[in-house]
Amino acid sequence: MSDLTTLLEVGGPVAALGGGAAYARAKHPAAYWSTVGLPVSTVRLLSSYGSVMEACGLTVTPSRLRVLAVKAMTQREVRPVPPRRGLIRPTTTGLRIRLRLAPGQEPADFAASAERLRHAWGVHAVYVTTVKPGAVELRLVGYDVLRRVRMPRKVVGDFLKVPVALGEDATPFVRDYRTIPHQLTLGATLSGKSMYLRHLIAGLASQPVALVGIDCKRGVELAPFAPRLSALATDPEQAAELLPVLVKEMEDRYDLIKARQGIAPGTPDEEITSDIWGLPEHERPVPVVLFVDEVAELFMVATRKDEERRDEMVTQLIRLAQLGRAAGMYLEVCGQRFGAELGKGATMLRAQLTGRVCHRVNDEASAKMALGDIAPEAVMAACSIAPERPGLAVAGDTSGGWSRIRTPYLSLGDAAEICRRSAKLAPDLPALKPFRPDVPVRPVESAPPVVLPHPATD
Repeated sequence: MSDLTTLLEVGGPVAALGGGAAYARAKHPAAYWSTVGLPVSTVRLLSSYGSVMEACGLTVTPSRLRVLAVKAMTQREVRPVPPRRGLIRPTTTGLRIRLRLAPGQEPADFAASAERLRHAWGVHAVYVTTVKPGAVELRLVGYDVLRRVRMPRKVVGDFLKVPVALGEDATPFVRDYRTIPHQLTLGATLSGKSMYLRHLIAGLASQPVALVGIDCKRGVELAPFAPRLSALATDPEQAAELLPVLVKEMEDRYDLIKARQGIAPGTPDEEITSDIWGLPEHERPVPVVLFVDEVAELFMVATRKDEERRDEMVTQLIRLAQLGRAAGMYLEVCGQRFGAELGKGATMLRAQLTGRVCHRVNDEASAKMALGDIAPEAVMAACSIAPERPGLAVAGDTSGGWSRIRTPYLSLGDAAEICRRSAKLAPDLPALKPFRPDVPVRPVESAPPVVLPHPATD
């Protein structure tokens, strides 16, 4: 009886501790990882590193000098040696460890064994990145960071660089317009596409950039950001008037570049290889980012006259996509579907959009429109996004690489307030003044400025 009492006295706290750990792991994974998961995974990695590498086929035959030394000093069996590892660096979401590749190894060998390493060390995921020739870094993620998104606190945007989401490897996904000038973002209703667009506009609002919007849903998506917009078109008729002005602005910038270079004004645009970033800062025009929401509305036609207008708009969009980068003009095209069925020019326009972000879609064909021509294996990943996870998306580019990302929550009111407080940063472009949206004048309160927080997405 006394033994049973002792067992109950000891087992009660142990059960409570185990239950608390299970609760923390389910409801507060970050806290669980910092207190329990990190030390357990570290011990597991250190104690099983050699055997795991050997089981995964990541060991190599030791050098002859090592074989001779082992035989001369000990009677042990000469075993294959694993890659030399560096120090283990813990993070708030996992671990980092740098490995030096043995002769004959390549990073693809470790990437192919990432799933085995994940199970062997009891972590959520393992990602492999090349640091330099002969060295790779294993990034171990301790829990699903996309279930409840928290952006890293040290992430700071730069000029034309906006951190808009968190990647599945716990690194921020940064939209860099200088590297990927144009992008296509697809997503069904309530998939998080608008949240992604909201983060982009809020991130660019504090930069010296002209923001132009085309929102054919009568402006319901982009109108809240009107104080910061340099131009806004809310229907196809206004878009048909705005796009030629943007094309003319692009041509004027090419003339500016040619005049600075001493090239004759009649030189064809395709022979100009420079861009506005080579101009002196005092002569350099401000970049322009064009947001097109529900791009399919620009392709819809009902009459013969509408068809002619559509052809003109599509031609102007294609020109902006082909030639706009050098002039500092970038496209952000959003929609639910985007393919050849929209009409003439749709496929040609899509081919000019280097970046691709695909949220949850209603059918496989929509995912193929976004990712099928750049990363076919990412199509199934986009099709498997659950409706319970708005903001989750698959991001890729024409290099063939892709990854899962998720945008944190940002309320429309906070994003609109950021744009209102940044209204004075809107550049003065005379050509776009007729399209500047009317904004009622509101006094600026003495409250602290609104800043982008590090929110969580449930």
